[in-house]
Amino acid sequence: MCEPVTFVIIDDHPVVLQGLQYMIQGQENMEVLACFTTGGEALAYLQHQEVSVVLQDIGLPDTSGIELCCEIKKLQPDVKVLVLSNYNERSIIFESLKNGASGYLLKNTAPDILIQSIKSALEGKLVLSEEVQAIMAQPAPADLSAPPRLTRREKEILQHIADGCTTAEIAEKLFISPLTVESHRRNLMQKFSVSNAPGLIRMAISHKFVVA
Repeated sequence: MCEPVTFVIIDDHPVVLQGLQYMIQGQENMEVLACFTTGGEALAYLQHQEVSVVLQDIGLPDTSGIELCCEIKKLQPDVKVLVLSNYNERSIIFESLKNGASGYLLKNTAPDILIQSIKSALEGKLVLSEEVQAIMAQPAPADLSAPPRLTRREKEILQHIADGCTTAEIAEKLFISPLTVESHRRNLMQKFSVSNAPGLIRMAISHKFVVA
């Protein structure tokens, strides 16, 4: 009998974890060894347990899922990392693949397509869902427009925001007031034409102002 294909699943939504686990466990010769809601817990587990496939989200509470791909591949170079996420930005998909992911699928992918994608990844193929293929075929926003002009202080604050620092933490690091930080944050969102911090970070990565 062939050894089972073993899985670790990483997603911060318990319902998603349960659904994926139920679906995979229902497949012949596939076994979910562990599920985690944070990247840190998963990395600690993977230091001592080899697996065949890691299914992971990009939006995690303690780390960038893009960076997590790289860290997992450092621990286990042969593991197949498949990203399953709602993030559909071209830059995020590209960075995930560059960091070692064997495929990228959106969470609206049908169960049978997901299972087939897992099998294809195990055969050494690069796996992209149809929607992701269409996104990657489009030109990146950075290719169509010039990046905004940022001051040195704005670049510093942007990097701290990307690192997950709070307004208070940024103010303390840069020896400025929280109100000044918030003012810079609003200016940055206006320059990048976004309305929230995740959008700001994604555009900053796209224009290569920060490293994911």
